[in-house]
Amino acid sequence: MSAGGPVLGLRELNRALMARQLLDSRSGMGALPAVAHLVGIQAQAVRPPYVGLWTRLDGFALDDLERLLLDRSVVRVALMRSTLHLVTAQDCLALRPLLAEQLARVARGQFGRQVAGVDLAELARLTTALVEERPLGFAELGERLQQAWPDRDAGALAQTARNLVPLVQVPPRGLWGSTAPPTHTTVTSWLGQAEDTGPSLEDYVLRYLSAYGPASVQDMQKWSGLTRLQAVVTRLAPQLRTSRDDRGRTLYDLAGAEPAEPDRELPVRYLSEFDDALLGHVDRRRVLAEEHGAQVFTTGGIIRATVLVDGFVAGTWRFETSGSRPGITVRPFAPLPATTQAQLAEEGARLLRAVDADTSDDPRVRFESPA
Repeated sequence: MSAGGPVLGLRELNRALMARQLLDSRSGMGALPAVAHLVGIQAQAVRPPYVGLWTRLDGFALDDLERLLLDRSVVRVALMRSTLHLVTAQDCLALRPLLAEQLARVARGQFGRQVAGVDLAELARLTTALVEERPLGFAELGERLQQAWPDRDAGALAQTARNLVPLVQVPPRGLWGSTAPPTHTTVTSWLGQAEDTGPSLEDYVLRYLSAYGPASVQDMQKWSGLTRLQAVVTRLAPQLRTSRDDRGRTLYDLAGAEPAEPDRELPVRYLSEFDDALLGHVDRRRVLAEEHGAQVFTTGGIIRATVLVDGFVAGTWRFETSGSRPGITVRPFAPLPATTQAQLAEEGARLLRAVDADTSDDPRVRFESPA
């Protein structure tokens, strides 16, 4: 596999990402195949998966995802980068074993000192027994674990257990209108199946490229939290093609992937907090200009909800409530043309109607002064 290939500009990379992320036009696929195609959706908060699917799928309704959570077709589980993701049950069973070493490494790095000397195998065994007796929140789990290790910090014990034992959040956590605190049980208990040891890192990389390519090895590692993926890419050489970005980095893609259409005009889109379109690459310039990064990626770890104009992040937005009327406030990075504001107002009104059945016929979309 040659390290050369054509140079792809930011607009070509943007159009490729928009197509792979189902953001160039709304897809007709259902919620379950969409979650599978995206290799999961970041789910650190309850609302983002709903908004993320609404903005990508034609005819998506909140109930579509709630049904999948309740019938256990999708689950909320810590996976890539040790963060909570919404994934299909099949992917939960397949991907959790591939990421087990990485998750354990994160736990050692964050809590190794606090749990030094703890028998981790016994910690995992006791955690499994406790959460399979009944789902537990991390505070109660930590308290129960501390009974076995009274000289250890309860939070460190619970968070270490979270990365050692495959745990899923159970409904009603994850349902749109629920304020229930998160509780957890094991993957095996919830899904009634043992984890799958069949999928390979090669499968994982190919699926990543299907949703995020073209991408560098560093991009793959940033997204997954894994390391040493260059060897995997080398083994996949017959199935890949290469190109370069404007900084000379080698990019890989599926050999049969459709070429990007850099001149294609794209509709405005509302992306959720923590949207995966912003998280799949080390170099985010294909969707977010460097000078605007600090307005989206905050020092507190929050990744703000954003609006796309012609495929690129043009500002942030938030839900708000004024009296009994739900609304959306958009804060652009720069003044927007009147036609673009009108498009964002129309799209925002559709989003408000989708998430709140009581929204009036004239939902409010407000624009603040540029950031």
